Amino acid sequence: MTSVRAVGSTLPSIRAAAELARQELLRRELVECQLVAGIWCHGFTVSQLRSIRASLPPTARLVVAKNSDVAAAVAGTRWEAVRPFARGMNAWLFVRSDEIPPALRPYRDFQKEWKLQLNDFTGAVFEGRLYSPDDFAQLESMPTRVQSYQYLVGCLQMPAVSVLAALRARQEAMAQPPPADEPAPTPPADK
Repeated sequence: MTSVRAVGSTLPSIRAAAELARQELLRRELVECQLVAGIWCHGFTVSQLRSIRASLPPTARLVVAKNSDVAAAVAGTRWEAVRPFARGMNAWLFVRSDEIPPALRPYRDFQKEWKLQLNDFTGAVFEGRLYSPDDFAQLESMPTRVQSYQYLVGCLQMPAVSVLAALRARQEAMAQPPPADEPAPTPPADK
């Protein structure tokens, strides 16, 4: 017969089970993510975090998680490059669409509103590339998908529009009678 102590030592502790559950939740967030960004959130109040979350688009989610849980969740994934930023007081922004600037803009607006220059992005991973805090201008100025499609369609339409304009101009030139003050060309005389 086994004792209760012997069984209890083989089962994972409640803390270990809670840690595994938190890591699994983070892994689920990473499944459809396009961008993961760390935000230094030292000194944020719960109401401030709620206001940030409320202003984010539906495709973005802000999670406050232990850095050890984030490091364990990204281990062995394409997001592993974010591990160096898993230090200090971080909140993690998970963006599940390729509309990156609209997902980052609410936090920048929050920063300006509350005058929090020190609480900035600590880093991000987008398309396998690591972005430091200095590189965030590139992410924030990226065109959205709609803007990219508009540019692409415009590029595809321009040659066709140019050809049509040239054909229309030629057709109009051929359809107009010669000006009245010029004499009509005379046919050559037969000999």
